[in-house]
Amino acid sequence: MTGAKIYRSITRKKYILIAVLISLCCISWLVDVMTGPAVISANDVVKSVFHPDQVDGSIRVIVRSMRLPIAFMAIAVGASLGLAGAVMQTILCNPLASPYTLGVGAGASFGASLAVITGTAVFLAMGEYIVSVNAFFFAMLVCLLIYFLGKVRGMSTDTMVLAGISMLFIFQALQALIQYGASEGQVQTIVFWSFGSLQKANWLKTAIVGGVVFICFPLIMRKSWAFTALLMGEEKAESLGINVDRIKLFSFLMISLLAAAAVCFVGTIGFIGLAGPHIARMVVGEEQRFYIPVSMLGGALILSVASVISKIMVPGVIFPIGIITSIIGVPFFIVLILRSK
Repeated sequence: MTGAKIYRSITRKKYILIAVLISLCCISWLVDVMTGPAVISANDVVKSVFHPDQVDGSIRVIVRSMRLPIAFMAIAVGASLGLAGAVMQTILCNPLASPYTLGVGAGASFGASLAVITGTAVFLAMGEYIVSVNAFFFAMLVCLLIYFLGKVRGMSTDTMVLAGISMLFIFQALQALIQYGASEGQVQTIVFWSFGSLQKANWLKTAIVGGVVFICFPLIMRKSWAFTALLMGEEKAESLGINVDRIKLFSFLMISLLAAAAVCFVGTIGFIGLAGPHIARMVVGEEQRFYIPVSMLGGALILSVASVISKIMVPGVIFPIGIITSIIGVPFFIVLILRSK
């Protein structure tokens, strides 16, 4: 078999893998809608979506107003975190980089805590969106601070990783400081938000997160060749005509939008932005035109499955999604690492 035929065979298998992941996401989404305190059949779910007049009113309300937004939010948030993690790991050349490990989640938690305690947002917002607006702002702020701190010190990847770790500890300390003076009820609200939960999802929030992913994904894919070149080293990428500083700025803008949109509505969710890209790297390598979409789909699938598990672990109890991703995700991730050696 010639080299060209081998390459086409490998490429075909990667496209098949992407199709399989999309199918698995659809199956997990359907199971997510079906499960809950009241189990609903797949037939009733389909009827509620396409023929709502053919099902009982209570089932229709549960499916269309509650479970569909939550199931779509799990897919959208997982895809957003997986995509952000893939770009972050590529641009920083660090497999441990993710929105969670480099302080984006800590920044969002601080912003949410500030909103809970003061009752105000950095921008005009009302009601339940005060917390989300603050979380979004501070999550974006962390990403942009990492970029500009790295730029001041010469834009080396090590410097930017250290800047991210610094942001993590700074915002964790600030959150602890304001929690110390908060009331018992406020602390309880902050802690529950930091666990991460999909249960407050609605159609507007889901549309916002999904819209961010829908806009950012094609923009990132257009730069996939530049990301692949960057893996060979910054000097080699520059020799190929790539403006490294510009691609880093573009990357951090995308990361900040994706990560901020993901965490501002559902709270801090770890592991997804770290595991999705790692799993993608294991199965398709680091050719970015495959690595990026597989990371996104892997993140979506992991969070969707975690949403199902959060509802079936204990009958009648729905656990915060952030707890589930840590409980089932970290051991699974360790097994994958050991098997890849």
